[in-house]
Amino acid sequence: MTKIEELAHSVEIGKSKLVPGLVQECLDEGYAPLEVLNKGMIDAMAVVGEKFKNNEIFVPEMLIAAKAMKKGVEVLKPLLAGDKDSKIGKMIMGTVNGDLHDIGKNLVIMMIESTGYEVIDLGIDVPVEKFVSTVENDPEITVVGVSALLTTTMPAMRDTVAALNASPARSRFKIMVGGAPITQKFADEIGADIYTEDAASAAQAAKALAVKA
Repeated sequence: MTKIEELAHSVEIGKSKLVPGLVQECLDEGYAPLEVLNKGMIDAMAVVGEKFKNNEIFVPEMLIAAKAMKKGVEVLKPLLAGDKDSKIGKMIMGTVNGDLHDIGKNLVIMMIESTGYEVIDLGIDVPVEKFVSTVENDPEITVVGVSALLTTTMPAMRDTVAALNASPARSRFKIMVGGAPITQKFADEIGADIYTEDAASAAQAAKALAVKA
């Protein structure tokens, strides 16, 4: 097993303590930082996402793998800072007004970050105005993720998406929605661009958008 395969395997099984050292060993062996990121970590998280989709693993295992990757990214960050190619896009993500759930949102953020996006976490209980002002003030943002975990906060998601659809900057970003009570039908009704049912699908959809762009 090569050092980079060893790193990928450690990310996949969530060995947080081993990952930073393996990242450094890969660099010492002459692997480029971007190669370490892509082959050693992003590809590993794609495997994790696929297993999650197929119910071979569940949320705890996925969170552990994402945390392991995060540790590895911390080692690479200073080396990638000047490398524009390492970032495939910029996104904001938040849970709607009145909703205080963040585990699902955090999982989605970790998975989307694993594809190479920079994700700004707006947090929970986010007012409509904050979604709109954040995206309008940063022309680099191309995706807005809106999460709702309660049926009672679905109207807040409707209001958020309506305000985003009315924004003068609307042509340069896509709206992605998700959460336990959300369906494709509801996403279509409120005018969202993309509905994803889980974190792995959200990461795949975000990556596909970046490729199109």
